[in-house]
Amino acid sequence: MEAVTHRRWRELSALTPRQRALCTVAEKLSETPTRMVEADWQPLRDLGFDEVALLEVGHIVGIFNYLTRLADGFGLQLDRGTIEASETGVALRRPAEQTAGA
Repeated sequence: MEAVTHRRWRELSALTPRQRALCTVAEKLSETPTRMVEADWQPLRDLGFDEVALLEVGHIVGIFNYLTRLADGFGLQLDRGTIEASETGVALRRPAEQTAGA
């Protein structure tokens, strides 16, 4: 996650071809969306993505960009539980799950 956040994802040898193709599209679609061309989507097509799947990728990238901009624009900060989950890798649980599992 840190490599992706710091734009060093290309250095990760463990990424699959699918993950590399998704990162490549997400990066360009996020940074220079007006420069996206048909060829940018071809690696995903070659991996079996159809037009619906490509649209879904575009939506996911767009939603993450949108939410990040809102959070940054309003100065939102992560709560303690979310920070702890990101540091430990232990998933957040819904309040009902917390009381039922206690």
